[in-house]
Amino acid sequence: MGILKDRINADLKDAMRAREQLRLDTLRSALSGFIYKRTEAGKELSDADEVEVVARLVKQRGDSLAEFERAGRTDLAEKEKAEREILLAYLPQQKSPAEIREMVQSALSELAPEARNQGAVMKLVMPALKGLADGNLVRQIVAEELGTPSTR
Repeated sequence: MGILKDRINADLKDAMRAREQLRLDTLRSALSGFIYKRTEAGKELSDADEVEVVARLVKQRGDSLAEFERAGRTDLAEKEKAEREILLAYLPQQKSPAEIREMVQSALSELAPEARNQGAVMKLVMPALKGLADGNLVRQIVAEELGTPSTR
């Protein structure tokens, strides 16, 4: 069992004792994500796989949050926001926008001027930022640095 899974299991038990239903449901969804990923992969999960599962759940909550806010469903938006905050605590420290911008500028300096496009830059920076930054934020910063409108 991975370190992250052990930590979530322990926190799940604490949430049960404290009768924190939102935290309990959120942690159960993370454990369910681990089981699904393990079944899909056909092998035990590495620590990186576990971080990937939690990052995917955080992204899903963020996407749902944006949709609920657009639809004016503040009740559901608040729930998604709270769940996202709970899950974020299990991810490695996220890079700041300034750190991401620095990495993007470094990647741009490595590329030939004619090869500077959003796809090429994303391909260079995303492996280093996997699990450390939201892809949408990275895409936005890349677009700003290239002086093009973001595709989203």
